[in-house]
Amino acid sequence: MSRDRTGRNDPCPCGSGRKFKHCCLRARAEGSTSTPTVDVSEALHEAIGERTFDSLDDVRAFAQSFMRERNAAPVADFHGLSPEQMGRLLDAPFDSPTVVRFPRIIDIEPEAPVATLFSLLIEAIGERGLKPTKTGNLPRRFCREAALALWGQSTYEANTRFGDINSETDFLELHATRLIAEQAGLVRRYAGRVILSREARRLLRDGGLRHVYAKLLASGARTLNWAYWDRYPELRIVQRSFAFTCYLLHRYGDVERDQAFYEEAFVDAFPLTLDEVEPTPYSSVETTVRGCYALRMLERFGALFGLVNMRATREDIVNRAYQVSATPLLHAAVKFPILSGRP
Repeated sequence: MSRDRTGRNDPCPCGSGRKFKHCCLRARAEGSTSTPTVDVSEALHEAIGERTFDSLDDVRAFAQSFMRERNAAPVADFHGLSPEQMGRLLDAPFDSPTVVRFPRIIDIEPEAPVATLFSLLIEAIGERGLKPTKTGNLPRRFCREAALALWGQSTYEANTRFGDINSETDFLELHATRLIAEQAGLVRRYAGRVILSREARRLLRDGGLRHVYAKLLASGARTLNWAYWDRYPELRIVQRSFAFTCYLLHRYGDVERDQAFYEEAFVDAFPLTLDEVEPTPYSSVETTVRGCYALRMLERFGALFGLVNMRATREDIVNRAYQVSATPLLHAAVKFPILSGRP
């Protein structure tokens, strides 16, 4: 099959299982003299065309204007975002209010595991604080009670059928919540006990969980290393792209879609991620990247913060699959002014 007959998004004719644009099409491009820098140069040369300039300053001004327009133009693989907007989502999501906003107080009660677990932690801490174990973890009894409260009896029994919760680290959602709360400055250690900080008490007094949730979300997105709990490669772009995932859910999450839709959108937006992974006898490069993205951003981050509904369609341990949709909490906690008026 020739290149002319194979679309960029079609399966590669080499049989790799990857899209043509992520496989042999890219290999052909890499074998040529074409690079992103060369492509920009050629586009600028074409834009100049037969124009004449009176000075070098005029040339520079034209080039700067060309690059501004190019960086402001929507890109198909960014689902309508421009390179400039994508850069803001990746590098400064909490400081780019014209692109994305995170309200300090959300207008609905946060229905999310992180909010439930933090509430249980607040109750356990009380006025006297909560004494941790010798290893610094939350007490085993509290961990089990929190898991039962979050999951319910039947799910608790299913999740502990191969071993009970004997430590905070056996209960990932609670362990992540505790770390997130500490890194957000909401929980700290004092006189050998876990206590709420003064800021946490003020926030809870002024706005309850609707006020605290924003602090937890920012901490979970920025400071917690979501790569810590899995054996996938580091792939830092996965966590950096959390706001892009929220953007996709805003655009498409009103309808249930297979998780593969979001995995594919991530790979299309960041194809160079494929170069950071080595194939194995058990997994292709693209399968590894997609699995890493789905686990960290959808199953763990998105689900913990109540941003996504994930309806399981296949639940075996190795090959889980879900239908994904956005929650009301996503729309309350993350706002995209750039989507105003868009279909």
